[in-house]
Amino acid sequence: MTAPAPHGISGHVAGFVAALRSRGVPVGPSETVDAGQVLTVLDLLDREAVREGLACALLRRPTHRATFDSLFDLWFPVAVGQRSAEAPELPRTPDGRVDLPALREQLAELLATPDSGNQLELLAAQVVEQLGRYQSARGPSFSAYQALKDLAPQTLLARALAGLALPPDASERDAEIAQRLLRMRIASFRATVEEETNRRVAEQIGRERVATYGVARQAEDADFLRASERELADLRRGTHRLARILASRLAVRRKRSRRGEIDLRKTLRASMSTGGVPIDLVQRKPRPGRPDLVLLCDISGSVAGFSGFTLLLVSALREQFSRVRIFAFVDRTDEVTDYFGPQTGLDDVLTRIFTQSTVIDSDGHSDYGQAFTSFADNFGDAVTSRTSLLVLGDGRTNYRNPQVHTLRGLVETAKHAHWLNPEPHNLWGTGDSAAPDYGAVIEMHECRSARQLTDVVSKLLPV
Repeated sequence: MTAPAPHGISGHVAGFVAALRSRGVPVGPSETVDAGQVLTVLDLLDREAVREGLACALLRRPTHRATFDSLFDLWFPVAVGQRSAEAPELPRTPDGRVDLPALREQLAELLATPDSGNQLELLAAQVVEQLGRYQSARGPSFSAYQALKDLAPQTLLARALAGLALPPDASERDAEIAQRLLRMRIASFRATVEEETNRRVAEQIGRERVATYGVARQAEDADFLRASERELADLRRGTHRLARILASRLAVRRKRSRRGEIDLRKTLRASMSTGGVPIDLVQRKPRPGRPDLVLLCDISGSVAGFSGFTLLLVSALREQFSRVRIFAFVDRTDEVTDYFGPQTGLDDVLTRIFTQSTVIDSDGHSDYGQAFTSFADNFGDAVTSRTSLLVLGDGRTNYRNPQVHTLRGLVETAKHAHWLNPEPHNLWGTGDSAAPDYGAVIEMHECRSARQLTDVVSKLLPV
């Protein structure tokens, strides 16, 4: 069982806030105080009211809600221990085993019944208790996979749809709406089983441990090379927000770090009031110029998530530079600057790149050496002494000639040059990775997540 908080409800809320912070949700002291005040006016027996009250007090962005709900279910569980007293017994065969066909029929009937949410929740609790239990190295435990693998609720769509009893003259639109509704209910039931599993396991090993693997990550913290489609979609939707953050950071850096030369004449004139001693230095007004940016990006499948997000991010930052030119490559480099527009989606951009450009020359496998050579031969004039060169990729050459000397020539010409690598640093140089060779001629930075990428780019982009 989970031990109670040592300082009562206030200590419990503080632990909940700490868990939110550990999962990337920014919660400050003022929000924590607001959460405590919210609990003084709510009915603590009304769990959903507590959930919504704390969400209003603690969350700043709607994208944090999924993480909040998962942690709330661990810190404020719906029950403690088995819930058999609340739920009916699962159907049984004559020999005492769970009757899976009958259980599937029962679940399909509930899925087709409006307002059956509470019954589905209780059924999920029983499914976890009786089908999800298994013997682990630590003793009896629970598994959502074990509970769902034989029940297979995702296969009940047709059966539940038949249970809705749509009229014979129902339109295709009505049928599509019914299917979407049932898919949502099935997904909700699966999520309820997972929540119930996490609750039961948390009572055995502690909610802090369950939170490390059972709570969804923030999209900004997802590893580019292992991110799910949902996480990548969330990242793309947040591109413009991250671009605004980077733009504001660049504006502050320009304001604070760009200082003009000392104006000797005005400094001496000002020193007349201090007996000719130049105590206060007068500086000329700075004339900051926006640099050119050249982006050289590997868009092969192995780094597609990282490259796509970074391309969108840099495209959204165009106003921060006097000129931005974007080049993509797999085994050959081509310019794709004109493919990016204010409202253009990444899928459309990638489709155009692979159908209208020459980024693939032979077998479609990454060839950094040939890509750098074709860039130098065809677009070498894009890199000048005013250029900031940014290379994106994992540096895996498929054991081909890395052509380090070609990259060295580009780096020596550019004003600034950096390489962003989505692979963990400990994998650089393993297998076909030429990252150490490239790192000898260009500064290479690990960028495995959007949060890490944002921090690195905000420090590297010149002002």
